[in-house]
Amino acid sequence: MRGITNPIGIKISEKISQDELLQLVKTLNPLNTPGKVVIITRMGAEKLKIHLPKLIRVIQREALNVVWCCDPMHANTIKVLDGVKTRSFQAIKEEIIEFFRVHKKTGSIPGGLHLEMTGQDVTECIGGNINTIKENDLSQMYLSQCDPRLNSAQSLEISFLVSDLLKEI
Repeated sequence: MRGITNPIGIKISEKISQDELLQLVKTLNPLNTPGKVVIITRMGAEKLKIHLPKLIRVIQREALNVVWCCDPMHANTIKVLDGVKTRSFQAIKEEIIEFFRVHKKTGSIPGGLHLEMTGQDVTECIGGNINTIKENDLSQMYLSQCDPRLNSAQSLEISFLVSDLLKEI
């Protein structure tokens, strides 16, 4: 994989150790080329708050070039109503906020955000302030064959949140 010139994304959870992360980054990017390695965090807000600062610091200490990306969708998937998969909009927002806070505290740069969303008015994720989806609303327009997506109102709400967070950097 180290010979690939395209950027390489590494999805990590709170279970990765500092040494494992260092080994992966150094192996996949032996020339320390900026933009080559994207680290995609998938932890949930509480675990991210505990584990991400240590991971950022070890990357900074070794002067490694990485792009930090947050995937607040996957660590926040739950099952309700006879096993239907959904995501808590509030948990997604909290993970994004914490991602930005941790980067600000560590002097790092939040480099990306991965969201699964659609312009359709789906009812796949619970919550939101503009058009609140409740657990018993999920069946109204649940169209995803795989993972629950944010609907257009929820996506818009996230974009305003991120806009505000970017102003604080």
